[in-house]
Amino acid sequence: MSRLVHTNTPFLPSSTSLRRNASTLLPVHVTTPRNKTLIQAKIREIFMPALSSTMTEGKIVSWIKSEGDKLAKGESVVVVESDKADMDVETFYDGYLAAIMVEEGGVAAVGSAIALLAETEDEMNEARSKANSSSPAVPPSAPATSAAESETASPPPAPKPAVEAKVSGGIAASSAHPASEGGKRIVASPYAKKLAKELKVDLSSVVGSGPMGRIVAKDVEAAAEAETDATTAVPAPADAAKPSVGSVSPGIELGTVVPFTTIQGAVSRNMVASLSVPTFRVGYTITTNALDALYKKIKSKGVTMTALLAKATALALVQHPVVNSSCRNGNSFTYNSSINIAVAVAMDGGLITPVLQDADKLDIYTLSRKWKELVDKARAKQLQPPEYSTGTFTLSNLGMFGVDRFDAILPPGTGAIMAVGASQPSVVATKDGRIGMKSQMQVNVTADHRIIYGADLASFLQTLAKIIEDPKDLTF
Repeated sequence: MSRLVHTNTPFLPSSTSLRRNASTLLPVHVTTPRNKTLIQAKIREIFMPALSSTMTEGKIVSWIKSEGDKLAKGESVVVVESDKADMDVETFYDGYLAAIMVEEGGVAAVGSAIALLAETEDEMNEARSKANSSSPAVPPSAPATSAAESETASPPPAPKPAVEAKVSGGIAASSAHPASEGGKRIVASPYAKKLAKELKVDLSSVVGSGPMGRIVAKDVEAAAEAETDATTAVPAPADAAKPSVGSVSPGIELGTVVPFTTIQGAVSRNMVASLSVPTFRVGYTITTNALDALYKKIKSKGVTMTALLAKATALALVQHPVVNSSCRNGNSFTYNSSINIAVAVAMDGGLITPVLQDADKLDIYTLSRKWKELVDKARAKQLQPPEYSTGTFTLSNLGMFGVDRFDAILPPGTGAIMAVGASQPSVVATKDGRIGMKSQMQVNVTADHRIIYGADLASFLQTLAKIIEDPKDLTF
């Protein structure tokens, strides 16, 4: 198993804790040291790994282990949030977790040090002194060092070697980042952190009484007691519990500047990249009476409308391979050998596109079960890279919200995306000249005009309409 960064990297993404397949991860070789102190062989740096091909930085979701804990080879130590999912990272060596350099909630660039691993207990003090004498690499998304600068930050620059900061009281300063506690590194004992979570105490407001200002358990208990006393002494007005008419959603403070989450940053980069692709759009009206009847008939067997639309789209793409093609370098394009339907799914604070691989070859029942599994994993942020990065054609469906038509933005690296509106009763003229009612939906396809032309999309949509209006092939 190859190492992710530098030859002395002790950590790899876990292939077991969160059911990750390590073979799908791309090795990242960092040849230029990033703001690190020269460390002897018995003290190893734990680096932020690259968990996907598009990942440039990662966020520490939680440290499974605490400073001073003994580690065994293959043991999960930290959970890292990439641009698509949360993944465990495990140790590749035995040793002791000597110093945590990036706290929970902090962000670090790929290849930068997030902790130090000591081979024996004797090296732990030396490792901690090295951690205190150097600050973590400045994350690309947060180059600012003050609140005012962070609010007007320009596009993220390339990571720069950090300069050793001058601090008072002998406490090492860490880089500011919007996702951390106001740019301040919280130094607390593992038990204090655990206690703070249980008592719901904000550690950024606690003054530590331990060595070098370290927050210990008694500080957290005192803060919790003080909060309880304050709540008891000043009861809230009766009207305060009732939200006023027109009040904003809970947890949203108007006028504040909110930094992107990791997944929002990835979406932002993809949307900007899509602007470089020349696209065009073609719309089509499809009658859905037969599809609606089929759905009602097999819904009880676990079949979803998303699976039916994905299956119909995949069968149409079999007959129109150019619509399933992709252009990545601007000089050539690829007829993709598989039909992998990516479907947009809204998540808290972002969007992701789980992929139904080989959708043309799977029966509708297997496809529906697979889709449910993908959605559950997506919302738990446990998708593996092949489950969100291998789409060849994308579906975006807002029909369940009553939206009748919309246009979708083409994801980079794909040839087309189809926006699906709601199926609604419409007054139509029948073939014998009479007036009748039919359920119809609007679909709009956005395509890469370098490789797909208007006639290609028109022909594809005609085929798709025939399959949906006579859906007998969808259940085979």
